[in-house]
Amino acid sequence: MKTACLILPLLASSASAFVAPKCQNTARPAVSLKMAIDYNDPVVMEEFNLVQTMEYDDVVAELAASGVRAPADMGDMDVKLMLVELRTVMNGGSSSNEVKTPPATFGSKFEEYLWTKPFFAEIYENCKANGDHNKMNVAAEYCNDPDNASVAYGKSYAAFLEEIEAALNAKPEVTSPTVQFSGFPANMGEAGLRMTLEALGEVEYMSCSESDDGITLFGEVTFVSVDFAKAAIEQYDGMDMGMGDKLQMISI
Repeated sequence: MKTACLILPLLASSASAFVAPKCQNTARPAVSLKMAIDYNDPVVMEEFNLVQTMEYDDVVAELAASGVRAPADMGDMDVKLMLVELRTVMNGGSSSNEVKTPPATFGSKFEEYLWTKPFFAEIYENCKANGDHNKMNVAAEYCNDPDNASVAYGKSYAAFLEEIEAALNAKPEVTSPTVQFSGFPANMGEAGLRMTLEALGEVEYMSCSESDDGITLFGEVTFVSVDFAKAAIEQYDGMDMGMGDKLQMISI
């Protein structure tokens, strides 16, 4: 029996441009989108903000990986809306289906800050709870391109942009001896990094891996006390070691 084709419903403006893919026998289960997507839903809006930062080719590739072919003549925004709808439905299409586990890699600075900047995440969640989609969009754009966002929204959202900037730079209270780190040069090696961190305090446990490009190290370190963890964060978080991205030391 042939696997049913996946037909993705689009917005009315782009529905006529959609071309259903040919049916094929495949091991991938068929996915059927049986609901209308509510673009007023905060979860859908958040997904839209994430997809908006992606390159066209990456969007098309993700669709294809799920068995959906984007027509060659479809515009950039319509293709992105396809992916928003696909992701939303695959996640259950509900505000109750929030992802709790951080992704292995971040698609944008906005997505990264939602996971790594708790004060910013709190501001964004408050905007979501209040249904303030304008501020949600401003926050996402400021994270991804602060200079252009400042020019575009500097007058009408001046106080809000200052609040975001303060939240991005705020240091959360350190209450755990375990610190998640990234950005140290890979040529330090695990032994060299451990020695560097132990200069601040005794290390109980450390796990360390190289990034996919082999340039930096990431992992977790547990000190014997919270005070040592706090000292490590104060010493290294945000330090520029010339590797492209600044060091990140996050209490977990």
